Amino acid sequence: MKSILRSTAVAAGALLLGLSAVSLAAAQDKPTLAFVVNGASDFWKAAEAGVKKAQAELPDYNMELKYPEQASVAIQQRLMDDLVTAGVKAIMVSAVDPKTSTDGLNKIASETALFTTDSDAPQTNRVAYIGSSNVDAGKQAAEIAKKAMPDGGKCMGFVGLLGADNAKERIQGMKDGLEGSKIELVDVRGDDIDQTRAKANVEDALVANPDITCMVGFYSYNTPRIYEALRDSGKLGQITVVGFDDDPITLGGVKEGNIAGTVVQQPFEWAYQGMKLMAAYVGGDKSGIPENKLIIVPTKIIGKDDVDAYAANLKAMAGN
Repeated sequence: MKSILRSTAVAAGALLLGLSAVSLAAAQDKPTLAFVVNGASDFWKAAEAGVKKAQAELPDYNMELKYPEQASVAIQQRLMDDLVTAGVKAIMVSAVDPKTSTDGLNKIASETALFTTDSDAPQTNRVAYIGSSNVDAGKQAAEIAKKAMPDGGKCMGFVGLLGADNAKERIQGMKDGLEGSKIELVDVRGDDIDQTRAKANVEDALVANPDITCMVGFYSYNTPRIYEALRDSGKLGQITVVGFDDDPITLGGVKEGNIAGTVVQQPFEWAYQGMKLMAAYVGGDKSGIPENKLIIVPTKIIGKDDVDAYAANLKAMAGN
């Protein structure tokens, strides 16, 4: 009897192990799609929500948002290499520095379907870009500055990655938008997505450039660091601030009138639309890829009167 029970138990155990293996294999059979960001920032929380919504609608895929350990070309490349080795079927990336990453990005594109977002790499073999027109966003920042400073002024800009296309294009767009006005963007300082350094850059500028009458935060966290540095120095409200994106500190500053306005993007839509686009592409449907390989999600200006409605919409998109 004991031997019969033992045999039955062994058989049952083998069956359970077999079922577990089948379940694991089934999970591994799901194509994995990855969204790789350029560094740690609250800006990407909206993209996380977009990935989550796409995942709910497409349960036959595994969808992941990945943060590199730091905003480094080498570290981001290693992360993507690891994803490819793990069998990821498509990657959407906000490249840290596209101009110096052509070979690395093309390597990824030769091994899996590569899409870009936020900061494009048009010189690579990426399938398509989905995100903002950073040039247009820069022009909208110029509109905020011109409305706030009709008599002109000197602006200092602050950004995370000076070499990234999104930074270069926003800066150029703002310069283009300021042409013919009395406002000048005199310099832009980078911080490599180091928020302590970002605030220190503002503090240094206040000392070294006393003639500056305007500050521009080109990345999502730059405007909050500008706000904090001006507050701590007692100069909040004395210097015009132009922002990008929708950090809570930025939106609060716009609402109270200490930030002239902010240009907001839609990372939720980048992720949501991007993951669905990648899923279709991996599944053999390439009809969503336009001829110019660009899918532009519009940016818009948020002023004092727009903050409450915009914040409510953000909560709704996140499911709160």
